[in-house]
Order: sequence, then structure tokens, then C-alpha cells
Amino acid sequence: MGKTIEKIALEAGHSITLIIDSEADWAKSGQLLGSCDVSIDFSTPDVVVSNIGRCFTAGIPVVVGTTAWESKQGTIRELCLKGNHTIFVASNFSIGVNIFNKINRNLATLMNDLPQYDCRIEETHHVHKIDAPSGTAKVLANDIIKEVGRKKIWMSGEPDKPEQLGIKSHRIGEVPGMHSVNWFSDEDEIEIIHRANNRFGFAKGALLAAAWLIGKKGFFGMSDMLFH
Repeated sequence: MGKTIEKIALEAGHSITLIIDSEADWAKSGQLLGSCDVSIDFSTPDVVVSNIGRCFTAGIPVVVGTTAWESKQGTIRELCLKGNHTIFVASNFSIGVNIFNKINRNLATLMNDLPQYDCRIEETHHVHKIDAPSGTAKVLANDIIKEVGRKKIWMSGEPDKPEQLGIKSHRIGEVPGMHSVNWFSDEDEIEIIHRANNRFGFAKGALLAAAWLIGKKGFFGMSDMLFH
């Protein structure tokens, strides 16, 4: 993702002041962070909080696309708001995926009153993706749980209780990403699907968020940018 964002940013006429791939890069060039307009982080769960802290200290807005660090986001939100910092967090920067998420929420609201329908989620990504289920699949599941009273918790794999929502994950080749939500009854099925054709949609969304974030203070996400 970092290389794709770099390519698209340069093609759009932006300049890349600093690229960090390791702690050695921070030691060598970290002082350049303060001269940036915005930082975009697609790193790993073990370093993302440290990276965000460095951006906060430097007073630089940061866009975060790293996933699998949800347990720490509450603390970062609190630090952001208390310190008057700026951060944009999303599990998926694809415009299409975020429209898909909104459709999923609306559909779940309808299904709350139709107990004959059960639900399952399936996601497929490339073999290099570290986390499973994907961050987007978790968002889809949590949104369903918020709207559907009979679903209480999501789980990876096949559920064994009616209140569980199952998420199946697949890691195949270089697949950019696919998510499906399937509602099924004895009589019929309703399925919504999003398929990414490539990674450019994610990169373009991250760059759009970076431009949108300039001049703002607070903790933001895709809904703030797209639906308000």
C-alpha cells in the first residue's frame, strides 16, 4: 500500500518528504517529519501507536490505514482530543467499500425485524495480509450486531450458536480484496458483495483523506468525510 500511495501521490503532483520503513529510518530522517503537511501510515499493529505518537508530538495530521490495533484506538482517540491533535482512522479507504458498509448497515436495520433470516460474512485477501478476519469484515460484523438484536458477537469460522455471527477468511495469491454479507432463510438468500479490482482505490481514498484532513482538528473516519 505504501508503494501504491507513493506512486499515485507523485502522479498527482504531491511531494514525498519522508518514507519510514524501519526504526533506522526514524533515526536517520525522522527530523523531517515536522516539515510535512500530513503523514499516511500503513504500517503494522506493533508500531502504529508509536508512529501516531511521533506525529502528534510533531503536530502533524496523520491518516492511519493500519489494521488489527482496534484495542488501542480508544486511548489514541483520548490523546488526540485532549492534545488537540488530528487523526483520520479507517479500516478501509476504498470509497466503494465505505458505500458498501452503509448499505450493510441499512440492510441490517431491515433484517432486525425478520428473524427467519440468518447471516454470514466472507472475506478474501492476498496471502501477505497479516490479520484475519480483515478490519473491514470486523466493521461489517460489528455494524450488524449493533442493528440486529439476535446477534451478540462475531467469531472467526463457523458459528455454533444462533447469537454468533460467523466470518470466513481466505488468503489467496495476490487478491486485492473481496467482502460479502449473506442473509439466508429456508426460502431465499440476499447477498451484497464488494470486490476490489486493484489496490488503487484504497490508495486514492487515503490521499483523499489526507487532503481533507488539512486544517482540521479531531478524530475522524470515512463517514465524516463521505456522509456529512
